[in-house]
Amino acid sequence: MNKKLAEARPFLKWAGGKRQLLGDLAKRIPPQIVKKGVIETYIEPFVGGGAFFFYLKNNFEIKKSVLLDINNDLILTYLVIQKYSKKLISKLKELESYYLKLDQTKQEEYFYIKRAEFNEMIANFNFKKYHPQWIERATLVIFLNKTCFNGLFRQNSKGLFNVPFGMYKNPTICDEENIKTTANALKNTEIVCGDFDKTIKYVSKATFIYLDPPYRPIIKTSFTKYSRDGFNDDDQRRLGQYFRDMSKKKAFIMLSNSDPKSGDINDNFFDDLYKEFQINRVLSKRSINSKASPRGKISEIIVTNYTC
Repeated sequence: MNKKLAEARPFLKWAGGKRQLLGDLAKRIPPQIVKKGVIETYIEPFVGGGAFFFYLKNNFEIKKSVLLDINNDLILTYLVIQKYSKKLISKLKELESYYLKLDQTKQEEYFYIKRAEFNEMIANFNFKKYHPQWIERATLVIFLNKTCFNGLFRQNSKGLFNVPFGMYKNPTICDEENIKTTANALKNTEIVCGDFDKTIKYVSKATFIYLDPPYRPIIKTSFTKYSRDGFNDDDQRRLGQYFRDMSKKKAFIMLSNSDPKSGDINDNFFDDLYKEFQINRVLSKRSINSKASPRGKISEIIVTNYTC
């Protein structure tokens, strides 16, 4: 184990995060990798909060990693932590010090001021070329995530953050130690914003790919849009083709998703889509949902193109 990075963990609470599923994912790491303790190239095209990436980084030697997500603000925050962590920590400390001195009414007012500021920035913001505004925006991403309702990062079709105030008494806005260890964990990592097919060029034999797309809804009202772009059944089918194509390259591939049979025993969507691969059903606790009832343990699937 890399002791220096042992405490690295997600710096954001992210809808669909994999901390609850880590044990089941860990049991299904390719045996060849477990035996050697080394991952030559690791690719995660839907990185989100990065729980599985950080777990692997803490327990294996990863020579090269590629992290990708469609959400501009998420990727920007990863890049800022990777390259400008000291500046980010300084800004977060300043903001946290001010915020925690306010009473709850003033905290709520301040939250909405910062949310409006965050949304107003989007009109002329350049996500492709570094500017000092990157530090400001990454600071706001973390602040809003730590102080909004349920830690749910949600944007509407215009890319505007629209989650209400969360009423936490003493939220940790600046987790300095974790930002430092996360910055270390992100060394030798390429961080990219875009669709999952952008990772194809990085894949070769024995590359380890973990796919954690927006889950297919079990019920029609389920929330799946964490950015302005959704992920529908056609996208799931595209991902299924990607899975097959990368399997032909002899990469090791693991995918997690909802189990349609939890809602309809006759729904064979994923059983058909991944019929030539290993499909395992596991129980996982859902932690973010608009209703209380679906928060208990529910079946999910883990698909691999190898036996484990």
